[in-house]
Order: sequence, then C-alpha cells, then structure tokens
Amino acid sequence: MSVMDFVSTAIALSLALTLATLVIRHHAGRLRAKKKRYHPVAGTVSNQLFNFPRLHHYMTELACRYKTYRLLDLSRSAVYTVDPANVEYMLKTNFANYGKGLYMHSILSDVLGDGIFAVDGGKWRHQRKALSSEFSTKMLRDFSSAVFKLGAVKLARVIATCDQAIDIQILLGIELDSLSGTMKKTNNL
Repeated sequence: MSVMDFVSTAIALSLALTLATLVIRHHAGRLRAKKKRYHPVAGTVSNQLFNFPRLHHYMTELACRYKTYRLLDLSRSAVYTVDPANVEYMLKTNFANYGKGLYMHSILSDVLGDGIFAVDGGKWRHQRKALSSEFSTKMLRDFSSAVFKLGAVKLARVIATCDQAIDIQILLGIELDSLSGTMKKTNNL
C-alpha cells in the first residue's frame, strides 16, 4: 500500500465522518425543535394520597402555583388545568383530541353507564344531541320557576303558622357564614 492510497483513504474517511457528523447534528437539531413540551410535574398520586384529608386544599394550592400541571401515576400522567385558554382549547377548539379513552370509560361506566360523561365519539354526540333540548333556556326557566313556586308555597306555610322570630338560615337550610371571608375583607377597607 502506497502513501498516496493511505492519504486518500484517510481523507475519504475524514470527509465521510464529517458528513455523518453534520447529518446527525442536523437531525438532532430538528428532533430537539420538534420535541414535545410537557407541563410541569406537580407531584404523584402518592402526594394525593398523602394529602387525602385535605385533598381539595392541596389541589387548590397546586392550581394557584401552576395554571396547568401534571400528576404522575405508575403507568400514566393526568393533566390538570385552571387556565381558561387551555379549558377552551380542550372543550371547544380541539375537543376530539381529548377523549376519555378506554381506561376512563372502564372506570366511569360502572357508575355512569354509557351516559354522556363516560363515552367518546359517536356515542357522546348522540347523548349530547338527546340532552341538548333538556338544557334549553325555556326548559331551565320553566323548571326553576316551578321549583321556586313550590319553595315559596312551603315558605309561606311555615311563616303563616309561626308566631315568633324565624331563623332564616335554618328555614332555608343554608350556611350564610360562607360569605364571612368576603365580608371581613370588605369591612377592612
């Protein structure tokens, strides 16, 4: 083997190696550019179990810290969001991409059967079409009017038979103290 053959082989290998490096870098750059961005991981299902006695407060704290976040499970992750733009995107703009899937259907169907909250696709559309007339403005107005009239009649009977002061909280079965946090803030102004 002559020196010329050795030099030409070395140059050819160098060029091939350089070309391969450039191709790999180019494709790696494209892959990095296409790489999916995921929402931050806020915890795991273990965190939820640990905070179970105060789960509502725990989830609220996470929602305040991150507008959209993920909680990891052993086999999947769940995305939670309070961002109105994300909610609109999932429920209106790109609804078909955010189905419940077979896993959620298998869990929900035990309680909800094949109702609107447990199915996807054609079954969901059929359920929605069947229920849409039940939630029209006229139907809701008629229902709420009937319920209000019935409640007003019961209230009138109680007031008519009572000869002393009435505790409206007990009568209506509501807790008016739930507004006290807002009232305290207002009073401090």
